Amino acid sequence: MKIQSQKDFFSGLMFTAMGTAFAAGATSYHVGDAARMGPGYFPLLLGVLLAVLGLVAVAGALTVKTADGEPIGRAAWRPLLLIIGANVVFGILLGGLPSIGVPAMGLIIAIYALTLIAAMAGTSFALRPTLILATILAVGSYLVFIVGLKLQFQVWPTFIS
Repeated sequence: MKIQSQKDFFSGLMFTAMGTAFAAGATSYHVGDAARMGPGYFPLLLGVLLAVLGLVAVAGALTVKTADGEPIGRAAWRPLLLIIGANVVFGILLGGLPSIGVPAMGLIIAIYALTLIAAMAGTSFALRPTLILATILAVGSYLVFIVGLKLQFQVWPTFIS
C-alpha cells in the first residue's frame, strides 16, 4: 500500500501510540466495570478511543488520495521552543525556584509572562493586543481560581504580599 497523505499517516501513528501508552498505563490502576468504575476506567477508555481514532486516520491516509501526498514540512522549532518555554517560565514564576534563589512572583505576573512569550511564537507580534489578552486572562484566572474555587496559591510576588 502507498501512503496517500503523509500528514494524516504520521499523525494517526502518533495518536495510536499515545492512546496505546495511556491505555497500557491505565491498566496499572483498578479499572472496575461500568457499574463500579475504578480510577483506571476513564483513562483506559480515553486511551482506547484515541488509539482507535489514530487507526482511522492511518486507514484514511492509506486510502484517500491527495493531490501532492501532503508531505510533512520542516519542524517549526522557534514556535515549539517558545510555547514550551512559556509554560516553563509560567511554572517558575508561579512557584519560584528556591534552590537557586528565584522568588515566587505569583499568578498575575506568571500569566503576563506566559502570554507575552507565547505570543512571540506567532508569525506577527503586536504588544497592545497581547497585553489586553494577558489582562483578560489574569482577571479571569483570578476570578475563577482564587475567588470562585478558593484555591490557595500566591497571586502577587512575595516581596509585595
